[in-house]
Amino acid sequence: MYKKIMVNLENLALFETHNLPIRHQGNVHNGKVRSVYWLSPVDSSRIIRKRGYPVKDDTKLGVMVISDRISAFDVIWQGEEGLMGVPGKGASLNAITQYWFNKFDSEGLAGNHIIDVPHPLVWIVQKADPILVEGVARQYITGSMWRDYSEKGIREFCENILPEGLKKDQRLPEFLITPTTKGILRGIPGVPEEDDTNITRKQILQNYFKFGFWVPSHVNVYEQLLRTGFDLISRHLEAIGQIFVDTKFEFGYVRNDNGSIKMIYIDEVGTPDSSRIYHKESYEKGRIVESSKEPYRQFLLASTDRNVLLNKKRMEERRELARTYRVPVSVFMDVSQTYRGIAEKITGVPVPEINNARAEILEALVPYGIIA
Repeated sequence: MYKKIMVNLENLALFETHNLPIRHQGNVHNGKVRSVYWLSPVDSSRIIRKRGYPVKDDTKLGVMVISDRISAFDVIWQGEEGLMGVPGKGASLNAITQYWFNKFDSEGLAGNHIIDVPHPLVWIVQKADPILVEGVARQYITGSMWRDYSEKGIREFCENILPEGLKKDQRLPEFLITPTTKGILRGIPGVPEEDDTNITRKQILQNYFKFGFWVPSHVNVYEQLLRTGFDLISRHLEAIGQIFVDTKFEFGYVRNDNGSIKMIYIDEVGTPDSSRIYHKESYEKGRIVESSKEPYRQFLLASTDRNVLLNKKRMEERRELARTYRVPVSVFMDVSQTYRGIAEKITGVPVPEINNARAEILEALVPYGIIA
């Protein structure tokens, strides 16, 4: 009986996404929760022409496969009883991101990297030159900002000065942009060689090329896209009784048909993985009901070694902790329910059920002629 339960749990979440028989060029890029198979120029061009994608024929395409892995504190966590991820997480995040990108398109915001969605766990994306800044936007004080404000007495965040007397989860006096590095950047004065480290607008402008911007004026463009994207999602969430608390956006460059460059949104947007979302009615009554990853982070802080999780200088210990600790199945299932619930509130439709992720993904990609 135990073996049967264990097998069923293993099949509930897609963990490995880097070893699918998808024909590709170069190494598979295996990120925290996604794997990208970059296609050859020949396959990219053939698929673009056959499918009539609205991009240049020489655009490089990738197959992005989204897992059910869950990361927190920059490491991947696994569950008890063979449950390696959060059931339905990948499909929920994909559904939300696709919904917001469609809204962005309908309201005339910048484009994005998704060209096609052949399966709930797969995107066909156009390759973009990434900007190495994560655009973090905040409308409320919570999370790491609150810990720094309340426990360390910090009042300046990325050149933004906060007033005294703020309370946890309070709406900030103004919309804040608190950018961080995307990846480890080297040789930039005053910027620690760490992932997700806070940076200032001044540092970005002084080193714009190292941060991936083509010209200094594009820093204004990225900030504008961040604000307009945040405002759009915030408006739509408020209409369904939710509050958009904070989030992060990522951006990259692609070329138009005439050869000029344009900045687009990449990665995911407005999901419970990259954002905090509060239930509006509960918040107004003084109670926080959150549809995001934050309750899971708080569980880890309470159940493992808080000092290791909050100290970036102890990353090796943190990785070892994630390798050896096993999250209770009930906790992963609670996260699953949260992600599915907010996805269905946002999109208005059920999150697709996936029974055999690997087989379904390969079947969906057969018409593209890239299964090795």
